[in-house]
Amino acid sequence: MLSCQYYALHGYIFPLLCYSILRFFQFRIHTKLSVSATVATFASFMSLDSDDKSCVCSDTAATFFMISGEPLKMATVGINNKLPPTQKIEQLSGNLTALLPRLSGLADIIPKETLIWKLKLLKSASAYANSRLHAVKAEVLVLASDKDNMLPSREEAHRLKNLLPKCTIRCFENNGHTLMLEDSMNLLTLIKGTCKYRRSRRHDFTSDFLPPSMSEYRYAFDEVAGLIRFASCSAMFSTMEDGKIVEGLAGVPDEGPVLLVGYHMLMGFELSCLVEAFLREKKIMVRGIAHPELFWGKFSTSSDEFSLPDWMKVMGALPVTPTYLFKALSTKSHVLLYPGGAREALHYKGEQYKLFWPNQPEFVRMAARFGATIVPFGTVGEDDIAELVLDYHDLMKIPVVNDRIKEAIESGIRIRDETNGEVGNQALFIPAMLPKLPGRFYYLFGKPITLQGREDLVENREEANEVYLQVKSEVEQCIDYLLKKREEDPYRSIIDRTIYRALYSPLDQVPAFKP
Repeated sequence: MLSCQYYALHGYIFPLLCYSILRFFQFRIHTKLSVSATVATFASFMSLDSDDKSCVCSDTAATFFMISGEPLKMATVGINNKLPPTQKIEQLSGNLTALLPRLSGLADIIPKETLIWKLKLLKSASAYANSRLHAVKAEVLVLASDKDNMLPSREEAHRLKNLLPKCTIRCFENNGHTLMLEDSMNLLTLIKGTCKYRRSRRHDFTSDFLPPSMSEYRYAFDEVAGLIRFASCSAMFSTMEDGKIVEGLAGVPDEGPVLLVGYHMLMGFELSCLVEAFLREKKIMVRGIAHPELFWGKFSTSSDEFSLPDWMKVMGALPVTPTYLFKALSTKSHVLLYPGGAREALHYKGEQYKLFWPNQPEFVRMAARFGATIVPFGTVGEDDIAELVLDYHDLMKIPVVNDRIKEAIESGIRIRDETNGEVGNQALFIPAMLPKLPGRFYYLFGKPITLQGREDLVENREEANEVYLQVKSEVEQCIDYLLKKREEDPYRSIIDRTIYRALYSPLDQVPAFKP
């Protein structure tokens, strides 16, 4: 793997220390100096009297501290985000103070002769590396910092991407030069999110999947999805074998294979809360089936940032293909499937809580093949979070915007065609929404439908269709139940929930209606 963090190449830390001092003398003027000019500048520095040199070095140390990285991010490494503010400030202050003594010896570790030799070596080494880039055929992951005040990391990343045939770049907007020393950065997470970890020639989303670590779990659900979790404060309910509805996920089987089949809310708002609840309460990693655009289409490459599609891969998302559904069920996983797909998640005005499912009962036949348990579920709350202002029909009336949507449709990956009916109309677009004073998300998992011993459904399409209609009906009943019962929730408003949390319990323990 190549990296724009140049100090990782051959351990050349000295040139970077030297370059930071040079930037101090340049007063951050972004000009290209020759090696001879660089050496002359440092020769002048080394010829100063000891008093003057120590004065310059003290300033240089402070400058290096600011140039080499984002001090606050470096100091926040290891601080638990859930600590009270006073303890967080106390630890942050201690970490910042601890960093300072390490900079005091900066002037002593850069002798003039070493500096000149390192700069010449760096020049020849970079020339050789550039001359051999054409020979690199392997996959390459380039990491770059947007706030790198020492080197033009983003520009270099794009240069490498244009030169290397299999190059992926990820840029980090809020990080400095010392990318891997700063908080929220984990190299393993980056490798997993960009699908660079694999056991064979090609990446496999089932066999090559590594479950998220505890740090990834905390960052994903506290930072990446923290806002939606705080705003929605999801309430989970499930149905036991005897038909009794209980709080929590006790009604969902612990042993797989399990196929969770349900309604896809607007923009998939419900996803992060659902996955987090299964991890927290049942220690189960739910493998969500997602649109191929998130893995192989333009949407996955439209941004250089480490963004939502990357985090979805880290958290176990799978492309919606028969092959991956087969593999996931064969490994006894808990699989999350939305038959309505993008048509439900990007529905039009007035279509909330309406199912757009295909007419083929294929997921029932696949589940029967492995003796899986199907758990239908419903979710409500999108109308309590946001109001849909401009849907597909509205956007298509706007010049320029409609051209972009048409282009996205034509170049996008289609998983269904018009013969599937309305569900085949899966135009990918971003609807315009207005946020509301947040209400709450509610989930109800229906009574499990066991298909153990029902291998006959694989061949008997008629009976498979009956089970399919039963699952669909259960999802609709779950939605109707939640829409009615949420009116009884005393903590449906975020104001009431915030007061309750401040007085009594954390985010995931705010009570809801009595089932």
